[in-house]
Amino acid sequence: MSSARRPSSLSNLFLRQNSRTIPNPNLNPNPYSQFRNLGGGGDELGGEESVHVHHQPKPESLTQIAKEVSRVVRTRSRWEQTLLSDFPTLNFFDPNLFQELLKQQNNVFLSLRFFYWVSSRRDFVPDKLFFDMIFDALVEAKAANAAKSFLNSTDFTPKPASLEAYIRCMCENGSIEDALKVFDEFPKLGVCLSLETWNSALLGSVRAGRPDIFWKLYGEMMDCGVAGDVDTFEYLIQAFCVDNNVSKGYKLLRQVLEDGVVPSNVAFNKLISGFCKRGNYSRVSALLHTMIAKNNFPDIFTYQEIISKLCKRRKMVPEGFRIFNDLKDRGYAPDKVMYTTMIHGLCKIKWIGDARKLWFEMIKKGIVPNEYTYNSLIYGLCKIGNLKDAMKLYKEMCFRGYKETALSSNILIRGMCLHGRTEEARGLFQEMSEKGIARDIITYNSLIQGVCKEGNTAESMNLLGELLEQGLQPSTATYTALIEKFCETGDVDEAKKLWKDMQNRGVKPAAHTRDSIITGLSKEGYAAEGMEWLAAMLNSKLRPRKQTFERLIECLSQGDKLDEALLVLNYMLSVGYALSECICCLLVDKLCEKNSDHLEMYFGSILQKEITASEVS
Repeated sequence: MSSARRPSSLSNLFLRQNSRTIPNPNLNPNPYSQFRNLGGGGDELGGEESVHVHHQPKPESLTQIAKEVSRVVRTRSRWEQTLLSDFPTLNFFDPNLFQELLKQQNNVFLSLRFFYWVSSRRDFVPDKLFFDMIFDALVEAKAANAAKSFLNSTDFTPKPASLEAYIRCMCENGSIEDALKVFDEFPKLGVCLSLETWNSALLGSVRAGRPDIFWKLYGEMMDCGVAGDVDTFEYLIQAFCVDNNVSKGYKLLRQVLEDGVVPSNVAFNKLISGFCKRGNYSRVSALLHTMIAKNNFPDIFTYQEIISKLCKRRKMVPEGFRIFNDLKDRGYAPDKVMYTTMIHGLCKIKWIGDARKLWFEMIKKGIVPNEYTYNSLIYGLCKIGNLKDAMKLYKEMCFRGYKETALSSNILIRGMCLHGRTEEARGLFQEMSEKGIARDIITYNSLIQGVCKEGNTAESMNLLGELLEQGLQPSTATYTALIEKFCETGDVDEAKKLWKDMQNRGVKPAAHTRDSIITGLSKEGYAAEGMEWLAAMLNSKLRPRKQTFERLIECLSQGDKLDEALLVLNYMLSVGYALSECICCLLVDKLCEKNSDHLEMYFGSILQKEITASEVS
């Protein structure tokens, strides 16, 4: 394949000449001459199986015979053993009969089975027409895997048009890698693919999330001189979005709009989704206005994309809810997906009353909640501590026929642990194993956090060991809960061991995990080590919590290390924290005890900087 290349300008795409056939004098003018067309010449089935002479049916009777054969093949489980005796004078090698059978059967897999039966007969002579018919039927039925298997099991080369249809079939089926292998065969045939096939491959690459393949194919398309159309532009825009280059996609959209080309809503929706992810809502608004101006009115899927992305950001959920209600007022009918998305968003911010209203509203409209809708509301009820109603809804969900899953169990276990009902969480955790529900890392993390909240570090470590035995990889949340609890209970050494284990496993620590260790060291009087951890944190461009600075200042002051305490205070003020009254009093008392002029001057200069900064701000 040629090297990947993005479109340099709009004119490059339309000004190419579409040369579909590239003559090659070195190729055989009849590439299929090696196949023997002998299917119609076999008038007898040899051997002891039959001694009857086969007469060619008249055209008017062929359809009726094919119907009868199809009925036998369709209704009799072991028809292969009796078909010859059922139709003793019929020439099953006749391509015309097979063609009629394909029409009457209307089931390509039964036709394929019939083909394999015919080809297993001793007197069968391969006829390309047979192969063409069954291959084309498989492709037309979108049976890409069966067509691939058929090609692999036969020494057969389809016609170029059939190969193109096969490429399109594979692209629709998501088998883009297999489609590329067929692409490589076309230069050997001296044939340039049609625009329809190029577009199908480009779309398949986008759907597969493979921008690398997309740009390679697009480069080859340009080299072949194939001119694109509005669909090509749409896929280009989508490819930019998949490639996390939404700005270039937007630039291309504006360019094609200036040339009078208006892509479908799919391209607009992709751009809207991309800008929503970036939080660029002004650009989203501009796209919506453009769609309306071009009479390409936003559909329910456009708004679904916007609401979905807004609901992923807690602060933006109210805006998503406003748009949702506005849509209903304007006559749009939200579907189950949109209702579920909105209910989940409202539960995130604890607007359970509004979530429940939407729940009953969708049921009243005849929209039956699915397991995701149930789990969204169960999540919200657990979040506010209404575990009674959460369990009631959970039982209703199971009664409706939805299976108990790791997702629903995790939601309940997390809710129970969050609100101090760890014993019930342990029971549900055990039930998962008994019911064959696989526990995942979220299950273990939720219970570890609950057990740590109780102060039971021994059980928490046992759970860590168990999840490792199950082959699960601990996450940041796993270690964070354990390290925080060990630091809180004064076992900083165990916390540091866990930190080292986390580093060895390549698990990235949460920013505030270091805060816990520094605070733990300060509580135990390890001021010097606390200073080292603080320095490492600042060197990593991380902002320690105010409480971390204050605990370390207290530890240093109590150890009469006022120079270091004032240094930490200076860092604390420089990152934007204000001096608290208790720390100020502590330092003043210690300075009075020491009666050190240079320390008092240093403290004074720090305070002066703080006062000046406050006045400026």
